[in-house]
Amino acid sequence: MTERLNSAQPYVLGMFRIVVGLLFACHGAASLFGVLGGAGGSGGTAETGAWPNWYAALIELVGGGMVLLGLGTRAAAFLSSGAMAYAYFKVHQPEALWPIQNNGEAAALYCWAMFLLVFTGSGALGLDRLFTRRASAESGRTADRTPVTVA
Repeated sequence: MTERLNSAQPYVLGMFRIVVGLLFACHGAASLFGVLGGAGGSGGTAETGAWPNWYAALIELVGGGMVLLGLGTRAAAFLSSGAMAYAYFKVHQPEALWPIQNNGEAAALYCWAMFLLVFTGSGALGLDRLFTRRASAESGRTADRTPVTVA
C-alpha cells in the first residue's frame, strides 16, 4: 500500500500545485480586473501602482499562473509565499492575534502552501519537468557527439 501511495506522490503534488496556483491567480485577477467578484467581493479593482494592493494582486496573478503551469515553480512560490507572509503580518495580524479572528486564514494558508512548493518543486504535470527532461536529453546528445582524443 505504501508503495502505491509513494508512486502517486508526484501526481498528487502536481494536482495540489495546479489547484493552489489556479486559486491564487484568481485572487490576483479579481483584484486587478474586477472579475470573479472583484477585490474583496466588492467588484472593485486595485488602483494601478497602489502600494501594496496592486503589487500584491500582480504577484498573485503572475505567481499563481506560473505555479499553475509549473513554470519556475520554486521561484514563483517563494515570491508568492513572501507576499502572503507580508499580507498576513502587515494587514491581518494587527487586527487580532489568530487568523480566524483577523480574517487572515487565506493569507496564512497560501503562505504555507507556496512555501511547501518551494521545497517540493512542481511535481508531475509541470512545465519545469518538461524543460528539465529536454535539457538533460540535449546535454546527453551533445556529450555523445564530443570527440574523444587519446594522447
